[in-house]
Amino acid sequence: MLGIVVAGVGGRMGQTIARLVAEAEDLVLLGATEADSHPWCGSSLKEAGIPADCSVKNSLESALELCEGEIPVVVIDFTLPKATLQNAKAAVEKKVPMVVGTTGFSKEETQELRELLQNIPSVWAPNMSVGVNLLFNLVEQVASILDDEYDVEIVEIHHRFKKDAPSGTALRLAERVAKGRGVNLDEAGVFGRKGITGERKRGEIGVMALRAGDVVGEHTVTFGALGERVELTHKAHSRETFARGAIKAARWVADKSPGIYGMDQVLGLK
Repeated sequence: MLGIVVAGVGGRMGQTIARLVAEAEDLVLLGATEADSHPWCGSSLKEAGIPADCSVKNSLESALELCEGEIPVVVIDFTLPKATLQNAKAAVEKKVPMVVGTTGFSKEETQELRELLQNIPSVWAPNMSVGVNLLFNLVEQVASILDDEYDVEIVEIHHRFKKDAPSGTALRLAERVAKGRGVNLDEAGVFGRKGITGERKRGEIGVMALRAGDVVGEHTVTFGALGERVELTHKAHSRETFARGAIKAARWVADKSPGIYGMDQVLGLK
Protein backbone atom coordinates (compact mmCIF):
# COMPACT_ATOMS: atom_id res chain seq x y z
CA MET A 1 0.00 0.00 0.00
CA LEU A 2 1.05 3.59 -0.64
CA GLY A 3 -0.16 6.65 1.25
CA ILE A 4 -0.96 9.87 -0.59
CA VAL A 5 -1.17 13.41 0.75
CA VAL A 6 -2.94 15.83 -1.61
CA ALA A 7 -1.87 19.47 -1.35
CA GLY A 8 -4.57 21.93 -2.41
CA VAL A 9 -7.33 19.34 -2.14
CA GLY A 10 -10.08 21.91 -2.66
CA GLY A 11 -8.88 22.88 -6.13
CA ARG A 12 -10.19 21.34 -9.35
CA MET A 13 -7.19 19.04 -9.74
CA GLY A 14 -6.91 18.38 -6.02
CA GLN A 15 -10.48 17.17 -5.77
CA THR A 16 -10.10 14.91 -8.80
CA ILE A 17 -6.85 13.39 -7.49
CA ALA A 18 -8.30 12.85 -4.00
CA ARG A 19 -11.35 11.09 -5.38
CA LEU A 20 -9.29 8.76 -7.59
CA VAL A 21 -6.89 7.98 -4.73
CA ALA A 22 -9.82 7.15 -2.45
CA GLU A 23 -11.18 4.77 -5.09
CA ALA A 24 -7.85 2.96 -5.71
CA GLU A 25 -7.30 -0.40 -4.00
CA ASP A 26 -3.54 0.05 -3.58
CA LEU A 27 -3.61 3.63 -2.28
CA VAL A 28 -4.69 5.31 0.96
CA LEU A 29 -5.52 9.01 1.22
CA LEU A 30 -3.65 9.83 4.42
CA GLY A 31 -3.71 13.61 4.35
CA ALA A 32 -4.82 16.78 2.58
CA THR A 33 -4.13 20.50 2.81
CA GLU A 34 -5.87 23.75 1.99
CA ALA A 35 -5.45 27.44 2.79
CA ASP A 36 -6.83 28.75 6.09
CA SER A 37 -9.44 30.73 4.18
CA HIS A 38 -10.82 27.68 2.37
CA PRO A 39 -14.11 26.31 3.76
CA TRP A 40 -12.72 22.75 3.81
CA CYS A 41 -9.80 23.65 6.08
CA GLY A 42 -10.19 21.96 9.46
CA SER A 43 -12.97 19.66 8.31
CA SER A 44 -13.07 16.00 7.27
CA LEU A 45 -12.88 15.10 3.60
CA LYS A 46 -16.01 13.02 4.12
CA GLU A 47 -17.88 16.27 4.76
CA ALA A 48 -16.70 17.42 1.32
CA GLY A 49 -18.01 14.27 -0.32
CA ILE A 50 -14.65 12.47 -0.67
CA PRO A 51 -14.66 9.00 0.96
CA ALA A 52 -11.58 9.35 3.18
CA ASP A 53 -11.14 9.56 6.95
CA CYS A 54 -8.47 12.27 6.96
CA SER A 55 -8.96 15.90 7.94
CA VAL A 56 -7.86 18.90 5.88
CA LYS A 57 -4.89 20.73 7.42
CA ASN A 58 -3.63 24.25 6.74
CA SER A 59 -0.03 23.16 6.13
CA LEU A 60 1.81 20.19 4.70
CA GLU A 61 3.89 19.97 7.89
CA SER A 62 0.71 19.28 9.88
CA ALA A 63 -0.59 16.78 7.35
CA LEU A 64 2.69 14.85 7.25
CA GLU A 65 2.92 14.67 11.04
CA LEU A 66 -0.24 12.55 11.00
CA CYS A 67 1.40 10.13 8.54
CA GLU A 68 4.49 9.35 10.60
CA GLY A 69 4.94 5.66 11.30
CA GLU A 70 2.42 4.70 8.65
CA ILE A 71 2.98 3.22 5.19
CA PRO A 72 5.25 4.99 2.64
CA VAL A 73 3.90 8.39 1.62
CA VAL A 74 4.05 10.57 -1.51
CA VAL A 75 2.83 14.18 -1.71
CA ILE A 76 0.95 15.28 -4.85
CA ASP A 77 0.91 19.06 -5.34
CA PHE A 78 -1.17 21.00 -7.88
CA THR A 79 -1.38 24.35 -6.09
CA LEU A 80 0.23 27.76 -6.70
CA PRO A 81 3.95 28.56 -6.96
CA LYS A 82 4.39 30.06 -3.47
CA ALA A 83 2.41 27.24 -1.86
CA THR A 84 4.37 24.62 -3.78
CA LEU A 85 7.68 26.10 -2.60
CA GLN A 86 6.50 25.95 1.02
CA ASN A 87 5.29 22.39 0.52
CA ALA A 88 8.58 21.37 -1.06
CA LYS A 89 10.45 22.64 1.99
CA ALA A 90 8.21 20.52 4.24
CA ALA A 91 8.62 17.46 2.01
CA VAL A 92 12.41 17.85 2.04
CA GLU A 93 12.43 18.21 5.84
CA LYS A 94 10.38 15.02 6.22
CA LYS A 95 12.22 13.27 3.34
CA VAL A 96 8.95 12.48 1.59
CA PRO A 97 8.77 12.01 -2.23
CA MET A 98 6.76 14.59 -4.15
CA VAL A 99 4.88 14.91 -7.43
CA VAL A 100 4.55 18.51 -8.64
CA GLY A 101 2.16 19.62 -11.38
CA THR A 102 2.01 23.32 -10.45
CA THR A 103 2.80 25.82 -13.22
CA GLY A 104 3.35 29.58 -13.43
CA PHE A 105 6.72 29.79 -11.64
CA SER A 106 9.01 32.75 -12.19
CA LYS A 107 12.62 32.05 -13.14
CA GLU A 108 13.69 32.64 -9.55
CA GLU A 109 10.98 30.35 -8.18
CA THR A 110 11.86 27.69 -10.74
CA GLN A 111 15.47 27.70 -9.60
CA GLU A 112 14.48 27.58 -5.92
CA LEU A 113 12.14 24.65 -6.49
CA ARG A 114 14.75 22.79 -8.52
CA GLU A 115 17.26 23.14 -5.68
CA LEU A 116 14.70 21.82 -3.18
CA LEU A 117 13.40 18.88 -5.21
CA GLN A 118 16.87 17.55 -5.92
CA ASN A 119 16.99 16.45 -2.27
CA ILE A 120 14.04 14.03 -2.49
CA PRO A 121 12.62 11.62 -5.07
CA SER A 122 10.38 13.90 -7.15
CA VAL A 123 8.47 14.07 -10.41
CA TRP A 124 8.05 17.61 -11.72
CA ALA A 125 6.12 18.11 -14.95
CA PRO A 126 3.78 20.75 -16.40
CA ASN A 127 1.45 18.07 -17.71
CA MET A 128 0.97 14.51 -16.48
CA SER A 129 -1.12 13.05 -19.31
CA VAL A 130 0.25 10.20 -21.44
CA GLY A 131 -0.90 11.88 -24.64
CA VAL A 132 0.69 15.24 -23.91
CA ASN A 133 4.02 13.67 -22.99
CA LEU A 134 3.95 11.74 -26.26
CA LEU A 135 3.20 15.07 -27.97
CA PHE A 136 6.31 16.61 -26.38
CA ASN A 137 8.44 13.92 -28.00
CA LEU A 138 6.71 14.14 -31.38
CA VAL A 139 7.03 17.92 -31.49
CA GLU A 140 10.76 17.81 -30.81
CA GLN A 141 11.20 15.16 -33.50
CA VAL A 142 9.22 17.14 -36.10
CA ALA A 143 11.08 20.34 -35.19
CA SER A 144 14.40 18.59 -35.80
CA ILE A 145 13.27 17.47 -39.25
CA LEU A 146 11.42 20.54 -40.56
CA ASP A 147 13.79 23.51 -40.80
CA ASP A 148 12.87 27.15 -40.27
CA GLU A 149 11.17 27.32 -43.65
CA TYR A 150 8.33 26.00 -41.49
CA ASP A 151 6.91 28.62 -39.14
CA VAL A 152 6.01 27.27 -35.69
CA GLU A 153 2.95 28.50 -33.82
CA ILE A 154 1.68 27.04 -30.55
CA VAL A 155 -1.90 27.79 -29.51
CA GLU A 156 -3.38 26.71 -26.20
CA ILE A 157 -6.87 27.20 -24.77
CA HIS A 158 -7.99 26.65 -21.18
CA HIS A 159 -10.94 27.47 -18.94
CA ARG A 160 -11.56 31.02 -17.76
CA PHE A 161 -10.33 30.25 -14.23
CA LYS A 162 -6.72 29.40 -15.14
CA LYS A 163 -4.38 31.88 -13.49
CA ASP A 164 -1.17 31.59 -15.54
CA ALA A 165 -0.59 32.17 -19.25
CA PRO A 166 0.68 30.69 -21.40
CA SER A 167 0.13 27.27 -19.90
CA GLY A 168 3.07 25.30 -18.56
CA THR A 169 2.37 22.73 -21.26
CA ALA A 170 2.58 25.35 -24.02
CA LEU A 171 5.88 26.56 -22.59
CA ARG A 172 7.23 23.01 -22.50
CA LEU A 173 6.12 22.49 -26.12
CA ALA A 174 7.99 25.67 -27.09
CA GLU A 175 11.06 24.41 -25.23
CA ARG A 176 10.92 21.11 -27.10
CA VAL A 177 10.60 22.92 -30.44
CA ALA A 178 13.63 25.05 -29.54
CA LYS A 179 15.56 21.96 -28.48
CA GLY A 180 14.68 20.16 -31.72
CA ARG A 181 15.96 23.12 -33.73
CA GLY A 182 18.96 23.84 -31.55
CA VAL A 183 17.92 27.42 -30.75
CA ASN A 184 17.42 29.51 -27.62
CA LEU A 185 13.74 29.97 -26.73
CA ASP A 186 14.50 33.25 -24.94
CA GLU A 187 15.64 34.62 -28.31
CA ALA A 188 13.20 32.84 -30.65
CA GLY A 189 10.01 32.91 -28.55
CA VAL A 190 7.22 35.37 -29.32
CA PHE A 191 4.42 35.39 -26.77
CA GLY A 192 1.38 37.09 -28.29
CA ARG A 193 1.32 39.79 -30.96
CA LYS A 194 -0.24 43.24 -31.15
CA GLY A 195 -0.03 46.25 -33.44
CA ILE A 196 2.04 46.68 -36.58
CA THR A 197 4.42 43.80 -36.03
CA GLY A 198 5.72 43.58 -39.59
CA GLU A 199 6.29 40.33 -41.42
CA ARG A 200 6.86 37.23 -39.34
CA LYS A 201 10.55 36.77 -38.67
CA ARG A 202 12.13 33.53 -39.80
CA GLY A 203 12.74 31.12 -36.93
CA GLU A 204 10.22 32.60 -34.51
CA ILE A 205 8.39 30.26 -32.14
CA GLY A 206 4.98 31.81 -31.54
CA VAL A 207 2.96 31.03 -28.41
CA MET A 208 -0.65 32.18 -27.99
CA ALA A 209 -2.97 31.70 -24.99
CA LEU A 210 -6.78 31.61 -25.16
CA ARG A 211 -9.14 31.53 -22.16
CA ALA A 212 -12.80 30.59 -22.50
CA GLY A 213 -15.57 28.83 -20.60
CA ASP A 214 -14.76 25.46 -19.09
CA VAL A 215 -12.20 24.11 -21.58
CA VAL A 216 -10.06 21.53 -19.74
CA GLY A 217 -7.08 22.05 -22.05
CA GLU A 218 -6.20 21.96 -25.74
CA HIS A 219 -2.79 22.45 -27.38
CA THR A 220 -1.98 22.68 -31.07
CA VAL A 221 1.48 23.01 -32.59
CA THR A 222 1.46 24.16 -36.21
CA PHE A 223 4.43 23.85 -38.57
CA GLY A 224 3.47 25.98 -41.57
CA ALA A 225 5.38 26.47 -44.83
CA LEU A 226 4.34 28.01 -48.15
CA GLY A 227 1.97 25.43 -49.63
CA GLU A 228 1.40 23.15 -46.62
CA ARG A 229 1.24 22.83 -42.87
CA VAL A 230 1.55 20.06 -40.31
CA GLU A 231 -0.53 20.25 -37.11
CA LEU A 232 -0.15 18.21 -33.93
CA THR A 233 -3.02 18.55 -31.44
CA HIS A 234 -3.89 17.22 -28.02
CA LYS A 235 -7.34 17.73 -26.47
CA ALA A 236 -8.09 16.83 -22.86
CA HIS A 237 -11.72 15.89 -22.23
CA SER A 238 -11.42 15.45 -18.46
CA ARG A 239 -9.12 16.41 -15.59
CA GLU A 240 -8.97 12.71 -14.78
CA THR A 241 -6.44 12.43 -17.62
CA PHE A 242 -3.97 14.55 -15.64
CA ALA A 243 -4.96 13.13 -12.25
CA ARG A 244 -4.36 9.53 -13.36
CA GLY A 245 -0.96 10.55 -14.68
CA ALA A 246 -0.08 12.21 -11.37
CA ILE A 247 -1.11 9.07 -9.47
CA LYS A 248 0.97 6.93 -11.84
CA ALA A 249 3.90 9.25 -11.11
CA ALA A 250 3.35 8.87 -7.35
CA ARG A 251 3.42 5.07 -7.59
CA TRP A 252 6.56 5.23 -9.73
CA VAL A 253 8.57 7.72 -7.64
CA ALA A 254 7.81 6.20 -4.22
CA ASP A 255 10.92 3.98 -4.17
CA LYS A 256 13.29 6.03 -6.34
CA SER A 257 16.54 7.71 -5.32
CA PRO A 258 16.56 11.48 -4.66
CA GLY A 259 16.46 13.58 -7.80
CA ILE A 260 14.08 15.28 -10.22
CA TYR A 261 12.41 12.99 -12.73
CA GLY A 262 10.07 13.73 -15.64
CA MET A 263 6.98 12.05 -17.03
CA ASP A 264 9.13 10.73 -19.87
CA GLN A 265 10.77 8.44 -17.33
CA VAL A 266 7.53 7.59 -15.52
CA LEU A 267 5.88 6.55 -18.79
CA GLY A 268 8.94 4.80 -20.22
CA LEU A 269 9.26 7.26 -23.08
CA LYS A 270 12.90 8.01 -22.20
